[in-house]
Amino acid sequence: MTIRTRITLLFLGIVSTLLLIFCLVIYLESEFHRESEFKNRLREEARTSAEILFGKDEISPDLLKLLDKNQMTVLTQEEIVIYNRNNQIVYESGTDYLTILLATLVQIRQEKELFFREKDREVLGIVFNNGKEELVIVASALDKYGLSEQRNLGLMLAFGGLLMLLIVSYAGWFFAGRSLRPIQNIIKSVDRIGASQLNSRLDEGNGTDEIAQLAQRFNQMLSRLEKAFKLQRSFVSHASHELRTPLTAITGQIQVSLLAKDNPQELKMMIQSVLEDVQQLNRLTNNLLEMTSIDSDDTQIKFSLVNVAELVWQVREVLLKKNPHYQIVTELDENPDLLPEVKANEALLYTVLLNLMENGVKFSTKNRVDIRFQITYKELILSFHNDGAVIPQEELGLIFEPFRRGSNSRNIKGHGVGLSLTQKIVKLHHGDIAVKSSEKEGTVFTLKIPKS
Repeated sequence: MTIRTRITLLFLGIVSTLLLIFCLVIYLESEFHRESEFKNRLREEARTSAEILFGKDEISPDLLKLLDKNQMTVLTQEEIVIYNRNNQIVYESGTDYLTILLATLVQIRQEKELFFREKDREVLGIVFNNGKEELVIVASALDKYGLSEQRNLGLMLAFGGLLMLLIVSYAGWFFAGRSLRPIQNIIKSVDRIGASQLNSRLDEGNGTDEIAQLAQRFNQMLSRLEKAFKLQRSFVSHASHELRTPLTAITGQIQVSLLAKDNPQELKMMIQSVLEDVQQLNRLTNNLLEMTSIDSDDTQIKFSLVNVAELVWQVREVLLKKNPHYQIVTELDENPDLLPEVKANEALLYTVLLNLMENGVKFSTKNRVDIRFQITYKELILSFHNDGAVIPQEELGLIFEPFRRGSNSRNIKGHGVGLSLTQKIVKLHHGDIAVKSSEKEGTVFTLKIPKS
């Protein structure tokens, strides 16, 4: 069932219920008014007959019957019967339309006034005291004109209600279609958008209603998808280039070694060069895999309490063991009340520290990086300072993009993946990383990791 059909049926159901309640209220109120008015007329007829028969100026029952038959206000099939204390009929106006049971007379005497129906005939029984005894007067008649008006009112309400429902059905269908037309336009526009048309955008209409907000959100999603596709194409292009370069170098070196003479020293140098290229290729591959794993399923990453100071020393020892000429100086802002511990994934945080330390050493003219700890109640701040070539200001915002390297790194080996991976890991830990670079202060990477 379409939304248009559901809206139409819901609208029809609500209007039908309200219309039915409205018609019932009108009909019942009219019926109550008719019955009340007819009951008053029966009461007046009964009292008038009793007053004439048993009043001061009494007349004969035969004369009263004659008056009842010929008066202008006589009711249809009107009958008035008067009973004495012994339940005997002392007056009957005419045709015997109704038989009153003894139990009914007893009930009338108890309740003083009783109104009931016998098929189409409406009956009113009252108690009348003529000064000598209590009489029971039973007046009955047919409300011919009142019932006829009620039937006409019922038919009018029924046919009018059905006509209104037909009109409401058409109006609901029409306005539901008109209201949903923007959504249909969105569907048509979405169907036309493919992977090569991600720059297309939906019409946002008046920009204020819910459908316009839906179009706005969809356009925002398209913008994110377009950006993601561009990044993916750029990533694939740069990754292919970075992978092709060491593979080409390795292939060339192996081919040269096969043509070279059997010189052990030359072969050793060739193997050493191939090993360096393989190590670079291995590092690039590992970084790419880590980036992919973080992007694909960051919910499975487990966090635990990590002592960052100890982790820094572990990374420092690994780097110094491989490169003894490196200088890695640490300065801890000691605070006896605070520990350098954060809630993090130890393996990923290890990668962050390794990348920042190694970058600091590689870009420094003295192969030196200075690391400073700052501990607060809310976060842990680490700064990595080196005195290498300054990064131009216009490049500071780009060095965290995949495969983007600053102009100060032309003669330094690397692939431009480490800082991008570092930023992803830091964001995963709800932290922040920033960089400043100037001739006076050198280059400083500042890492902030919340404690919880």
